[in-house]
Amino acid sequence: MLTHVYFMPGMAASPRIFERIKLPEKHFEMHWLSWKLPEVDESLEDYAQRMAKDVNHENIILIGVSFGGILVQEMKKFLNVKKVIIISSVKSHTELPTHMNLARDTSFYKILPTGLLNYLDQIERLPVGNTIRKRIELYKNYMVMNNKTYLDWSIDKILNWKNAVPDEDLIHIQGDEDIVFPIKNITNCITIKGGTHIMILNRYKWFNEHLPELLK
Repeated sequence: MLTHVYFMPGMAASPRIFERIKLPEKHFEMHWLSWKLPEVDESLEDYAQRMAKDVNHENIILIGVSFGGILVQEMKKFLNVKKVIIISSVKSHTELPTHMNLARDTSFYKILPTGLLNYLDQIERLPVGNTIRKRIELYKNYMVMNNKTYLDWSIDKILNWKNAVPDEDLIHIQGDEDIVFPIKNITNCITIKGGTHIMILNRYKWFNEHLPELLK
């Protein structure tokens, strides 16, 4: 019997971030989910319920990256789910880094410029090194949701997520060089040495090797 696996990308990202992930077709069928524009004053819970309508199977596995990892934890409330896996993410608000908590408490995040791709274009014009330039090109290639309403909404929902008690059955995979959600704040996870926040892209071989066993 096939197990249906639904993949949710990170904030503003295209589901193409999963294009190098391969699962044994004999056992798994992969489905990619895409971000939608939030409705006016839409709560994260309501958004998750709306996203859950794109799931067409029972007893599924949900896999989410970064903010997508937060979202799939909320989507689980509305679905018949066999397992949830989050990657480069957090499983409760207590795992958010200090600077995110500060941004929330001071409301500083509300005045941040959120024209993401325009911002990356400006950085790219600076005399930055090849490593940074390649990283920017990577982000630009996979970041498709450059909508200010969506970006403002997403940042607000990440910073104000109120999940206090992590799901004990959740599988959490985290890189020890993730600078967005640092490993020092994370508990109970599978740690990938040298893994960064974008390891779903550059460490895909690890996932192709280990995900089938984790999904069983």
